[in-house]
Amino acid sequence: MPVVPANAQTIGDAAQALARGDIVAFPTETVYGLGANALDGRAVARVFAAKERPRFNPLIVHVTDIAAAKRYAVFDATARKLVESFWPGPLSLVLPKREGSGIAELVTAGLDTIALRAPNHKVAQALLAAAKLPIAAPSANRSGRISPTLAAHVEAELDDIPAMILDGGPCQLGIESTVISVAGRTPLLLRLGAVPRETIEAVIGQKLALVETDTPIAAPGQLERHYAPNTPLRLGATDVRPGEALLAFGPDVPSGASTSINLSPSGDLQEAAANLFATLRALDDAGARAIAVMPIPNSGLGEAINDRLQRAAKAR
Repeated sequence: MPVVPANAQTIGDAAQALARGDIVAFPTETVYGLGANALDGRAVARVFAAKERPRFNPLIVHVTDIAAAKRYAVFDATARKLVESFWPGPLSLVLPKREGSGIAELVTAGLDTIALRAPNHKVAQALLAAAKLPIAAPSANRSGRISPTLAAHVEAELDDIPAMILDGGPCQLGIESTVISVAGRTPLLLRLGAVPRETIEAVIGQKLALVETDTPIAAPGQLERHYAPNTPLRLGATDVRPGEALLAFGPDVPSGASTSINLSPSGDLQEAAANLFATLRALDDAGARAIAVMPIPNSGLGEAINDRLQRAAKAR
């Protein structure tokens, strides 16, 4: 399916495609999503098949706002406070699933919780409004691969599998949403993402608990190996070895790379996050034997960047 510019006509067409059970790729402020009607189990199954995604890995459901979200989940005071501060935006909340919600069991992997997000992107919001449906949407790429931040990335990964690929330009943030569980007594950080941990902690007035490594998967992004290029990564590199490409960061860059791309020459973590996945794709195509990755500060958005790089670097 050719990529189509996102406009009123194509967004309306995409909404009709979702209503009849097709899957559609669309932009958000984080990455491009591969969406299906979250109320239609067969449509959701098409997403899992397209991504070759394990069915124990639940999906995030996109909605317009908290009023829509309350049809599918139960919100406590902490959840409402987080929504007031971060929605629409790059924060996904795992909440107790409302009885009789109608959400397909495959979306939640049979769990009694559901992950919800209201995206802060005009195309995503227009699609949700036109479809009048909750849209279950993981990133629009093969499972475990680099997330897409351009429509062209989606087309390269999935070709004509989606009924449509809405082109809304590059994703502004370029890294997935932060995922917080508020389904228990203590807010739990399930996935680092575009909202830094300390920003969330400042809003709720307490430290987030961290998910244990052996905890069953309750949200996307918890697989040990994820976001991975085909080319091996060497993290924490302060030099470049023969045959390596370089993923650089900051002003002081070692020489000798066959190909070098700097996430942010000024050392700006927001710029680095926005460039991360597109840079990994470009370096993966460079034909190097490995990609040397310079150190990135592990604070603020740097935590999420390093999380993605560490998962991408896990041995196959």
